[in-house]
Amino acid sequence: KSTLIKTIAGLMTPDEGHISFGNGNGDCIAYLPQAAELQRDFPLSVLQLVASGTWQKTGAFGSITKSMREDAMQALIDVGLGNCADRDLASLSSGQFQRVLFARLMVQDAPLILLDEPFTAIDEETTAHLLDVVLRWHKEGRTVICILHDMHQIRAHFPQCLIMARECVAWDKTATVINQDTLPYFRFFQERIGSATEICRQAS
Repeated sequence: KSTLIKTIAGLMTPDEGHISFGNGNGDCIAYLPQAAELQRDFPLSVLQLVASGTWQKTGAFGSITKSMREDAMQALIDVGLGNCADRDLASLSSGQFQRVLFARLMVQDAPLILLDEPFTAIDEETTAHLLDVVLRWHKEGRTVICILHDMHQIRAHFPQCLIMARECVAWDKTATVINQDTLPYFRFFQERIGSATEICRQAS
């Protein structure tokens, strides 16, 4: 699943076939990888990281305008972290850091948003808040592709569902896809994630 989403993001090349974005060229994509792939030791403030979401407009060496900075600040307010703008990234909890990354996605203002297991290892309150952000993106007409293993979250927040287990198992409206035949796949992944979490707790 992560391989698929990375290929859509242009980070990997498909072994065969191609990816088409219709009339677009795939440049306007916002991508959030799994938390394990992210580093939090960069010497940046929270606001600086969120404002870096404007890079598609400024280029690699362009300056961030006052308006862009204001947009970044508003995004932080929208995810409930308006009072954390000047904090270092390393000082944030896992849930706070994920909110910051969602704020950065908001600043990118992309029509296609790719999320790779965005609610793993964060608290229920943060998950609920970020799911509200996803709902807002839906209402704005954006396409949100999200890798999830929680069938309840999928049923409640995502109208279409693709089930994969090395290959496509089912693809249709969520209410049609999640049924007695496909429930074992969700149980398998939830049990595997639960086991991995317990191992991490024991190791710490």
